[in-house]
Amino acid sequence: MTDTIVSLQEANIYVKKNLILTGVNLHVQKNEFVYLIGKTGSGKSSLLRVLFGDIKLNQGEGNVAGFSLNKLKNKEIPFLRRKLGIVFQDFQLLGDRTAKDNLLFVLKATGWNNKQKADDRINEVLQKVGLGTKGFKMPHELSGGEQQRLAIARALLNEPELILADEPSGNLDPETSNEIMNLFFELSKTRCSVIMATHNYSLIERFPARIIKLETGKVLES
Repeated sequence: MTDTIVSLQEANIYVKKNLILTGVNLHVQKNEFVYLIGKTGSGKSSLLRVLFGDIKLNQGEGNVAGFSLNKLKNKEIPFLRRKLGIVFQDFQLLGDRTAKDNLLFVLKATGWNNKQKADDRINEVLQKVGLGTKGFKMPHELSGGEQQRLAIARALLNEPELILADEPSGNLDPETSNEIMNLFFELSKTRCSVIMATHNYSLIERFPARIIKLETGKVLES
């Protein structure tokens, strides 16, 4: 089952001792695009947090990118996250440094010590997301769509096996949302799997893919 990137079996997910999701069975394959949908508070973000090791999985079985979530030690979490790209609705960029320096910060934090290789990788991912000429700009000088592209570039730096995107188009206009979705779909076909939490049903209509629905504490195929 080497092509399975995410595997959860009979998993119960708790947040501060409150049961959020029960009996979760979820399998995501290599180069698959999957939507997570559900009302606010249905557990979408909590499920994503389990997958990147921010919430511990205490009940059931879970594996992500070759890491067992049940046995995951704190010191292993950075190694898991190197195999993941995480994209948030609010971008979470560092406002006091340029686009390139935002990316360099991540590379240094994940062990890239060769300056030339780091520069080459930064230029590569900026080109990939259409920001090849914007590396010198500060985040506030970029449009909302460009800031989200920079956040996606950041997620791509370590060539992840899986991108987790939490409402990535929530703050974007429809045209920009379409551009971001085209980028995600291209990535899922050529580079990595994508799990995207969203409320935006019009996006799902325009970009159809497998849908996982969260409802009344359960995870269901829609």
